[in-house]
Amino acid sequence: MSAPLMSPELVRLDVAPPGDKHAVIALMADLVAETGRAERDGLEAGLLKREESFATGMPGGFAIPHCRSEAVREAALALVRLSEPVDFGAADGPADLIIAITAPAGTDDQHLKLLAQLSRALIRPEFLASLRGASTPEEASGLVMGVLEPEPAPQAQAEEAGVAAASAAQAGGAAQAGAADSADAAPAQEAAPSAGADETPVLLAITSCPTGIAHTYMAAESLENAAKDKGVALHVETQGSGGITPFTEEQIAAAGALIVAADVNITGRERFAGLPLVEHPVKRAISHGPELIDEALAAATDPEARRVQAGAEPSAEEKGGASQSWPRRIQGAVMTGVSYMIPFVAAGGLLMALGFLVAGFDVAFVAQDVATGFSLSSLPGHQEYEGATGMLQTERAGLALYLGAVLFTLGNLGMGFLVAALSGYIAFGLAGRPGIAPGFIGGAASVAVGAGFLGGLITGLLAGLIALWFTTLTPPRWLAGLMPVVIIPLVTTFVVGGLMLLFLGRPLASLMTALQDGLTGMSGSSAVLLGVIIGLMMCFDLGGPVNKAAYLFATAGLSQGTEAAFEIMAAVMAAGMVPPLAMALSTLVRRRLYSPVERENGTTAWLLGAAFISEGAIPFAAADPLRVIPSMMTGGAVTGALIMAFGVGSQAPHGGIFVAFAISPVWGFVLALLVGTVVAAALVTVLKAVGVRRQGAAA
Repeated sequence: MSAPLMSPELVRLDVAPPGDKHAVIALMADLVAETGRAERDGLEAGLLKREESFATGMPGGFAIPHCRSEAVREAALALVRLSEPVDFGAADGPADLIIAITAPAGTDDQHLKLLAQLSRALIRPEFLASLRGASTPEEASGLVMGVLEPEPAPQAQAEEAGVAAASAAQAGGAAQAGAADSADAAPAQEAAPSAGADETPVLLAITSCPTGIAHTYMAAESLENAAKDKGVALHVETQGSGGITPFTEEQIAAAGALIVAADVNITGRERFAGLPLVEHPVKRAISHGPELIDEALAAATDPEARRVQAGAEPSAEEKGGASQSWPRRIQGAVMTGVSYMIPFVAAGGLLMALGFLVAGFDVAFVAQDVATGFSLSSLPGHQEYEGATGMLQTERAGLALYLGAVLFTLGNLGMGFLVAALSGYIAFGLAGRPGIAPGFIGGAASVAVGAGFLGGLITGLLAGLIALWFTTLTPPRWLAGLMPVVIIPLVTTFVVGGLMLLFLGRPLASLMTALQDGLTGMSGSSAVLLGVIIGLMMCFDLGGPVNKAAYLFATAGLSQGTEAAFEIMAAVMAAGMVPPLAMALSTLVRRRLYSPVERENGTTAWLLGAAFISEGAIPFAAADPLRVIPSMMTGGAVTGALIMAFGVGSQAPHGGIFVAFAISPVWGFVLALLVGTVVAAALVTVLKAVGVRRQGAAA
């Protein structure tokens, strides 16, 4: 039997603050680790990572640092009551009650439901007051466990029955039961059904936060309390880690408006097509629940109110934030397209590389014929093909040639989706689901006319913008469901595909041909300069748009199968490996220049760098961009130049050192990578050391 989530050993009362919130979180990690329920450093890193992405200070003077982590062996709740409050980012001031929620990465549903119960209790002032008044750790842990595992009592059972009856009455189906089971039901609760039936509309609310543990349920509790006070019927769907109980069709049909309080995309948005929408970050629902209820009531009776567009992604305005500029929206859409395209490139490119490994480089000339014309029971002999010097025969035959041809054919088919996927998911990034089909078909049209990835970029943007415009229209509710699945894809595909085939295709194809001819003709010092440029681009924003532009350029040319294309791919991959490897080396050589969290990130960065994941250096660049980014760019430029000078080629688009079989010569790749990594690590270490000395002198 597992231990209770909280015990007196996990409680500390009236503790003098050890420093800022980071020090308090470190104290919480110590507290949990002392009970053997978690690995201390990993838990601290998980709590800090959550804190960096979303401040956990809440209105009412408490904070709930929380995480789900592999470092947690058994779920636990820890409580520290501070003698002096510490700032955790709440709008109304610092916090004196710190409740840490720690859950294993594979937490079961029962634990998550208990954590959801606690999150709901924390929004109630009387519960917080009881924790502040607790005189012993035993009393404090008993209060918490009383919320999680309440002891059955006649009075409690009656109250529970009354609440259940009132909830049923709000849904419109059990008003008599509510009156019979509890004479203590609040007048506001009794008023909700009649108001919903006569004048006040039924409201729906969805709450969701990134981890789905605390804020999701606190927002739900806040909205439910506000609706009860106002006599409004409210149904809440919590899209959290404790499971989802979706709205019924009857609840959706009766609803007058939808409140979305979320920091992540919610699922099932298309269910509410045409419904008035109020959308805000999840924290606003916790601190301003009554205001959100009022906004939803107003939207329900306003014919000009914003409405849910089925299939479309929520805009910044819908989320209650400032409107995002068009350059940023387009940049985000292009990044979405590239990120969704990468799996096609990785799978297709690696399969092609494996085909070369098994059957030899000449399999490219005969792959399709061998894969479709032979079988395991009828293996091919040496196959003839037309080479540069006349008719030649493949180096290998039999099973090796057949399996290599199958691998190469599968990879080639995967690479064939590259431009269509790029275009389709750029459109998706702008317009949501209605943009996918026009984007994919526009990308296929771009390939058909030879416009390549440049054409796919343009068709993706056109399809996304046109589909997005359609989603701003307000059709009748009966037509709204057809818009994203029929009308928008049909009209947008016709417009985008027609423009590409009739007007844009040939000019873009000519431009792509000129660009490819120019690059493949670079040699000598020009090739080295190209390597420098590639290295600078790969290390400038570490997985951002500039990095992705260089990667896209390399992968688009990979399918040509030329030596120049292979060299560009090698330069991109080697330069992209430099930043995480360099930061890992720097944290190893001069550990005192880095915080404990940065040193832990440095350990992880070894593997990320070896696998060609440039984003492994982002935590370092975010913390110290003026020293880290120039250093990484210098090392990347050196690596890119050496790759081109050595004539190193890579037939694999991803994988780093783990696809060494597809890189030739390997010694050139490894040497260029080592030199660039050492240069970048040395430079960032020197710059950081100088900065530390200057800070010491200033002090």
